[in-house]
Amino acid sequence: MRMPVESKQSELQLLSLAEVSERVRAKRISPIELTQACLARIEALNPELNAFITVTAEMALGQARVAEAEIQRGAWRGPLHGIPLAFKDLIDVAGVPTTAASRVFEHRVPKEDAEVVRRLKAAGAVIVGKNNLHECAYGGSGVISRYGPAKNPRYPGRITAGSSSGSAAAVAAGLCYGAIVTDTAGSIRLPAAFCGIVGFKPTYGLVSARGVMPLSWSLDHIGPMACSVTDAALILAAIAGYDPADPTSREIAVEDYAAAVRAPSPKLRAGLPRQLFYEDLDPEVARVVEEALRAVAGLAEEMREVSVPVDNDRTVAKAESYAYHVPYLSEHADKYDPETLRRINTGADVSVRGYVAKLHELELLRRSAAEIFKDVDVVVTPTAPVPPPLLAELQADVSRLRERELLMLRNTRPFNVLGLPAISVPCGETSAGLPVALQIAGPAGKDAQVLAFARAFEKAR
Repeated sequence: MRMPVESKQSELQLLSLAEVSERVRAKRISPIELTQACLARIEALNPELNAFITVTAEMALGQARVAEAEIQRGAWRGPLHGIPLAFKDLIDVAGVPTTAASRVFEHRVPKEDAEVVRRLKAAGAVIVGKNNLHECAYGGSGVISRYGPAKNPRYPGRITAGSSSGSAAAVAAGLCYGAIVTDTAGSIRLPAAFCGIVGFKPTYGLVSARGVMPLSWSLDHIGPMACSVTDAALILAAIAGYDPADPTSREIAVEDYAAAVRAPSPKLRAGLPRQLFYEDLDPEVARVVEEALRAVAGLAEEMREVSVPVDNDRTVAKAESYAYHVPYLSEHADKYDPETLRRINTGADVSVRGYVAKLHELELLRRSAAEIFKDVDVVVTPTAPVPPPLLAELQADVSRLRERELLMLRNTRPFNVLGLPAISVPCGETSAGLPVALQIAGPAGKDAQVLAFARAFEKAR
C-alpha cells in the first residue's frame, strides 16, 4: 500500500541527505519521488519564505528520471546521485538566469555551468533551483534583494542573515537537501547559524570559484549548507579539488571527508581565542556557548586560550568589488539598490598602490596563520556574538544596517581573511528560543579534521 502523498512528503522532509541517499541507493526511494516531494514543498512554502528566485522544475524532473534509470540498472554514481540540491543565485547554471538578486543582472542567462555545478551534475545531483540572496552578496543581513528578503522558516520574524539568505531558508525548511553557496565574510556560516543548520566554509581555493559571480576574488569561498555535518561532508566530497582554469584555485590535497565524519574523532587540542571572539557577547549567547564548551572539553585532549590575528581592513574587498561592478555602473547604476550602490562605490577611491600593498599583507597574514595551530588543532568560537535580530527592526533603519551587519559578521570574517576552513554547528537556543551556534576552524587544508571534530560535537549535543 502506497503512503499518501502528503504523508510521504513529510516523511522525506524529516530525513537527512545521508539518510535519503542510502534509501535511494537501496532503491527504497525513487529520485523522482524525492524530487517531486521537494518541488511540492517549494510550491507550497516558497511564496511565504521567498527562498528561491528560480525553480527549475522541468530540469530537476529530467535529471531525476535519468538518475532513476541509472540506479535501476546498477550504475549508482555516489551519495549525491538523485539528491535534490539548490544553488545560490550567484552560481552559473547553463540556461538558467543568474540574477545576483539584482535588477542589473536579472536577464543574465549563462551558457556554461560553473565548475561546482559541473561536478555536481557529474555526481548525479538534481538541481531544483536558484536561491535568493542579499543583492550581489554585498551584505550580511539578507535584507536587500531585488525580490524581497527571504524569511526564516524556523524562527519567524527573525532575519535569515546573508548573504546566502535564501539557501539557508531552503535547507532549513526542507525544500532541498543541501545548497551550494558563497562566503566572503561569513555568508555561509552566519545564515546557517541563524536558521539552525550547518554551514561549512572550506579552505580558500579548495573549491573552484569559476563561474561564480564574485564579491571579492581574494576572499570568496565556495561551500555547502546542509542539515548536518555529515551531509555537508558528502557535498564537499563532490565539489572539492583543483581547477586549473580558476586562478583562485589551489592545489590542496582532497581528503576523504565522508570517511572523516564516520570515523571516531581523535582527541584534538582545542584553542579558545577569548580576545575579541568572546568579548561583548549577548548574555544569552555567552551562556549557551559556555554550556557548549563543556561538551567540547569532553571531546578535546586539552583546551587552552590562543590568539587569532584579526585584520579589519577592508581595502581588498572594497577594491575588488568595485573592480567587478565598475563596467555596469555607467549604464546601470540606477538599477542597484541605493545601499548596495553606496557599498560598491566605497571602492572607487582605493589606489592601485594601496590595493597591491594590502593584497601583499593579506598573503603574509595567511602564511602566518600556521602559528595559531602551533599548540592546538582547532579553534572554537561563537559563530555570531548576537542572536538573529528582527527583520522589521533592520528594515526600519537602513542607515544602521551596515553597522549591524559588521557586528554579526565579527567572528566569521577573520577566517575568510586567513583562508582557513571553518564550520558553524548549532549548539543550543537562548531562553527566548533563538538559535546559537559554535564555529570550529582549523589549519589550511585540514578540512577533514574540522569536519570530524564538528561531527563529534554534533553527536555530543
